[in-house]
Formats: sequence, structure tokens, C-alpha cells
Amino acid sequence: MSKFVTYVKESYVELKDKVSWPTFKELQSSAVVVAIASLILALVVFCMDVFFGVQNMGFWKGILGFFYAIIG
Repeated sequence: MSKFVTYVKESYVELKDKVSWPTFKELQSSAVVVAIASLILALVVFCMDVFFGVQNMGFWKGILGFFYAIIG
């Protein structure tokens, strides 16, 4: 039990004194970068789905529709 208490105390000191935390402005800019990258990736996946889509009885289902048809 003593080792656990020591671990918790040392962890607290390290998080409080030794870790450099980003500023709020840095967090905002990082969040914007992540949001833009996520949108770009979603757009790429959407374009791939449209491009590699499967025609089934006149209804465009896309690649996911093809896989769902195989599985289901």
C-alpha cells in the first residue's frame, strides 16, 4: 500500500511541476487542425465510396452497400 501512495504522490508532483501544459490558444489551434483533417478524411472516404460504388437495380449503393449486400 505504501508503494501505491508513493506512486500517486510522485505522479501528482510530476503532473503539477514537470509537465508543460499547452495554453488555451494552443489547444484551440490544435482542435481546428484536427477538425479540418477529419473533414478532409471524411470527404476522401465519401469520394471513394461514390467512385467505387456498385450499381444495383438502378440504385447507387456505394461500396458500403456492396459489402452490406455480401454480408446480409
